[in-house]
Amino acid sequence: MIELRKSEDRGLANLGWLHSHHTFSFGHYYDPRHTGFGPLLVINEDRVQAGKGFGTHGHRDMEIISYVLDGELAHKDNMGNGSVLRYGDVQRMSAGTGVMHSEFNNSPDKQVHFLQIWIEPSAKGIKPGYEEKHFDVASKEGQLRLIASQDGSEGSVTIHQDARLYASILQNDASIVHPLAPGRTAYVHLIRGQMTVNGQRLVTGDALKITGENNVTVDQAEAAAFLLFDLPY
Repeated sequence: MIELRKSEDRGLANLGWLHSHHTFSFGHYYDPRHTGFGPLLVINEDRVQAGKGFGTHGHRDMEIISYVLDGELAHKDNMGNGSVLRYGDVQRMSAGTGVMHSEFNNSPDKQVHFLQIWIEPSAKGIKPGYEEKHFDVASKEGQLRLIASQDGSEGSVTIHQDARLYASILQNDASIVHPLAPGRTAYVHLIRGQMTVNGQRLVTGDALKITGENNVTVDQAEAAAFLLFDLPY
């Protein structure tokens, strides 16, 4: 079974300095039909104006992944981590027993555009942790690049959940087939471009829930960049 999630149907928060589309229920946006998909609870597409951001705030018992699409995202936390993330960078923060952190646009004159992803961990009360890695364009072109996994395989960041997150860039009608093991489901989020997934046409910002299928088949891609989540059912 497949279920299309259109870009324009997502929740919207527009605070002036922040323009955010919410794939799933988040903050003041609540839709009982879209409260998560398995352990995948949040995909927020955030655009933050120059010099603005999220002041110090706390999280617990959540795997938080930031995927920068454009600009510079500055991060600081009470674990002693501080860095500036740019295009191709992936940050993983395991909130566990509790983390305080801040996120700001590091640029004085350009917005930062990024995805913030929350995945529910398989166990609560773990020790907080932090990790970041860079995945260049070449590693994603024409293939699925594993960027987050439970075992940190293939150089991916490590998350505390039996989930695998892939990133890909496809051009010129390229195609990819990703097999789904029994008991697994998938969520595909199209960052930009156009492509067809299991017969369903997606355009920028669209997504697809996939259950009860043997494969995820992506084809007819036109300047497409996307994320694929392989999740427990």
